[in-house]
Amino acid sequence: MIVYLDASALVKRYVAEAGSDEVAALVDTASVVGTSIISRAEVAAALAKASRMQGVPRHEAEAALRAFDAEWTALARVQMSEMLVARAAVVAWDHGLRGYDAVHLATAVFWQDMVGERVSVATFDLQLWRAARTTGLGVRPEGLA
Repeated sequence: MIVYLDASALVKRYVAEAGSDEVAALVDTASVVGTSIISRAEVAAALAKASRMQGVPRHEAEAALRAFDAEWTALARVQMSEMLVARAAVVAWDHGLRGYDAVHLATAVFWQDMVGERVSVATFDLQLWRAARTTGLGVRPEGLA
């Protein structure tokens, strides 16, 4: 299985919270795990926010960021292009998604088109999950809705 992780799923890989076990199982069983290059900034921002809001102690957030940085090169990283951003603009309009969520969806669809195999999107954002399901992508976790 080819798995695309958005930032909400990636954070669960590095911070123990609801859904972390599901993400770990997906990563363990996937033949390829990938994401958009925007995830690097999104994950760092999410960890910093969790630390600022005192949801995660600062030392744990820093350790999570170090672990993420160490594994970054092991991920298949889909690069951004003008064409992909234009596709994300259409996706944002069609599905009413926020900007980065539209980029994740457009990136996953693009990646699926490129590899010629079904890609499953792992996300814990319900709106993105629903939109991904309508595009022919697999969605994880299966019972989010």
